[in-house]
Amino acid sequence: MSMLQEGTAFPSFSLPNQDGEVKTNQDFLGQKTVVYFYPKDDTSGCTAEACGFQERLSDIPGAQVIGVSPDGVKSHRKFADKYNLSFTLLADEEKALIEACGIWVEKSMYGKKYMGVERTTFLLDENGVVRKVFSKVKPQGHAAEVIEALAQF
Repeated sequence: MSMLQEGTAFPSFSLPNQDGEVKTNQDFLGQKTVVYFYPKDDTSGCTAEACGFQERLSDIPGAQVIGVSPDGVKSHRKFADKYNLSFTLLADEEKALIEACGIWVEKSMYGKKYMGVERTTFLLDENGVVRKVFSKVKPQGHAAEVIEALAQF
């Protein structure tokens, strides 16, 4: 399945956050939303990315940040507590939203092939339409790129 494109509606979802509360895409309409997908809680790149967003949250006016990974609710809770993350982390254990966005892909590390999450960020407008896609994100400095892009729409 190909990756979600700019100009398309973000897929519907219903996923638990780090507190076990189920959130749907309807909950996020009405303001710009940064939805970033990352492979795993508390790994070096994912931590750098999450902490980058947390440090710059006050620079992301009028937009909410949502992190999504295949980790479960308990893992997200621990990750959020450890790094004082105040934004929503969604647990996509079935990879339904990850697959709907076209970012469950074959990766390779040390010559081994495996399936994993392609680190990708989608910027949505107030109506839930994808306005910008960042693919193959580099965690360091990503929050700054996102802030710059949000200022454009």
